[in-house]
Amino acid sequence: MRGLGTPKTRPWWWYLGPGFLVSVGYMDPGNWATSLEAGSRFGYSLLFVVTLSSAMAILFQALAAKLGVASGLDLAQHLRLRYPGAWGRFLFLTALVAMVATDLAEFMGMAVALNLLLGLPMVLAAWLTVLDVFMVLYLERFGFRAVEAAITALVGVVGLAYVVELYLAHPPLTGLLRHAFLPDPTLLDPGGLYVAMGILGATVMPHNLFLHSAQVKTRLGGDRARVYRYLLLDTLLALTGAWLVNGAILVVAAAVFHEKGLVIHDLAEAYHTLAPLLGPLAALAFGVGLLASGLSSTTTGTLAAQVVVEGFLGSRASPGRLRLLVRLAAVLPASLALTLGASPMALIVLSQVILSFQLPFTLFPLVRLTEDPKVMGPFRNPPWLRLLAWVSALLVLFLNVFLLVKG
Repeated sequence: MRGLGTPKTRPWWWYLGPGFLVSVGYMDPGNWATSLEAGSRFGYSLLFVVTLSSAMAILFQALAAKLGVASGLDLAQHLRLRYPGAWGRFLFLTALVAMVATDLAEFMGMAVALNLLLGLPMVLAAWLTVLDVFMVLYLERFGFRAVEAAITALVGVVGLAYVVELYLAHPPLTGLLRHAFLPDPTLLDPGGLYVAMGILGATVMPHNLFLHSAQVKTRLGGDRARVYRYLLLDTLLALTGAWLVNGAILVVAAAVFHEKGLVIHDLAEAYHTLAPLLGPLAALAFGVGLLASGLSSTTTGTLAAQVVVEGFLGSRASPGRLRLLVRLAAVLPASLALTLGASPMALIVLSQVILSFQLPFTLFPLVRLTEDPKVMGPFRNPPWLRLLAWVSALLVLFLNVFLLVKG
């Protein structure tokens, strides 16, 4: 953007954007489903898990941003350079499969919203989601900030939807802070522990790490330490907003469904149950918020796929063809499964299983790269951060493997 001075004098808000772009991955339709079930089954007891998972998300996204700022290369480019042989090709394959799985989960949420709001058949709604690929291509003609602004606006719609939900639900404020920052004995209950692990285990998704490490490169210039400070602020603001939205989903579910003894297992059930309990406005806000969540998250998913392919292959790919291929790779099998009677939630769960397989192949290289002085220079993780990063990575791995085995 012109007229904002040199890299040394640009205002702090010029650096905002990459964090908000990736924040949608932490309030996507899959997270909605998990928080709805947690709130409807256990009330406010698992609100602390939302806080903990958001803190872990901030940690790993901060590492991804730091990698891009310090080295000028994104995570996919680093993996291509560090593992040029068969292992690198294997990592590329796992990352590509994860991108398709991510896209499946997120466009399915958008399809559910179209089905609920407009009454469209699920298969038709799924195919209509292909149009968002062309929307991104159109926005990119106006620069990366146009895409970031559009995604931020959609995030705002999601947040506004839950402001309406909170107003209509009138949750009791007493005790919410305690539940948000202190663990509850419900975590020791086998059922509560399983749902809590679901919230934590699905928090860190590979595509967000690839995308964030690439998107921060659009802000490079001048003093990189200064750039990173502002990008860290961007990450904190964006993911704090995602934490508030996820917390609001759980709080509304607790206030509305748990108080009535209703346990919600999927998104459509929540939509149809809200109307008789809180009125049509609540159901409409839920559906519109879900549509914005699905549209924004599936858009960032296709952007991440381009980052992965170009980073690993080391060459420029056709954005339109690549994103369309990724979407078709997800829509075709999903449409067949829906035609055969599979539920949207079953497909979302399947995508999370696939992501749990891939996650270690993204998370551990990220932690290793950000502690390597040859890669990071003065940005290398200090000892306390290295310990925190490895403990968190191992915890996420354990949770995903646990869910995979128990699921």
